[in-house]
Amino acid sequence: MIVILQSCFVMMVQMNERLEIDALRALLAISVHGGVTRAAEHLALSQSAVSHKIRRLEQALNCDLLARRAGGPLFTDAGQRLCDYARRITELHDEALASLGKKPLTGAIRLGMTEDTTTSGIARILGRFTRLYPDVQVRTRTSQSLNVQAWLKAGELDVAVMQIFRRDVLPDDLVLFEDSLHWVKSPEFRVDVSAPVPFLSFDSQCFFRQWGIGNGPHRFDSVLECPSAAGIQSAVRSGLGVALLNGLHITPDMEVVDDLFPDPPGIAYVARTSLKRRNPAAMALIEEIRKEVEAAIPLRVAG
Repeated sequence: MIVILQSCFVMMVQMNERLEIDALRALLAISVHGGVTRAAEHLALSQSAVSHKIRRLEQALNCDLLARRAGGPLFTDAGQRLCDYARRITELHDEALASLGKKPLTGAIRLGMTEDTTTSGIARILGRFTRLYPDVQVRTRTSQSLNVQAWLKAGELDVAVMQIFRRDVLPDDLVLFEDSLHWVKSPEFRVDVSAPVPFLSFDSQCFFRQWGIGNGPHRFDSVLECPSAAGIQSAVRSGLGVALLNGLHITPDMEVVDDLFPDPPGIAYVARTSLKRRNPAAMALIEEIRKEVEAAIPLRVAG
């Protein structure tokens, strides 16, 4: 009889165990921000409150989640596995809440993007956003970064996802990821700096081109303008000239040119909103992009 009662008690305890959404969010914040202290700052909670949430998870699962060893990994194996589950659980939770909530979000978003970001993780986020908010219309335009910036400044866009130089990142920009810029050519192409150097660029509105041609003592001859990264990559491989490409677009069959031309500045992919058009729908899209970034899922450009 005692054994039966004990078994019933254990089953009741197990049935009452729950993985609390807020605790899972705290776990993800620790993963993203690198520790309890920074996670607490991000969540606007005390360290003890965050630690308490993690202990609740550990009690529910009967295992350690944080390694708690100086200089060692942040999570135990179980903790890392739970982070993977936590991302999926919180995404489904938020999707259900947005989809079934009593006040569905409505409106329209005018989105501007560069050509390469349309093939990146941004496309995945847009697919999820339209499922979350079916009553929000998203109209997208693609062009070079300088055009997208001009559209945003003129009030023709609500949200812009684009490349900019790292030095031009604004305080309110959401940085998706950063990359380096390089001079590249085919290994078979020989650079003759005594003559104008054949230069490959996206078009006249390519800010890589404007920086490259305007810096240093070298003369350049723009021999190809192509709106797509794939076209520039093909021209480089064919030995038509030199180009400025970010690291995500450089392939093993290209040669990076060092110590010949000026060192290019770093670049960043950012999501930027119009200060005058921060409507609820646009801010909801930015929040979805932010969640993806903070979940440490790389928003990589297909190269």
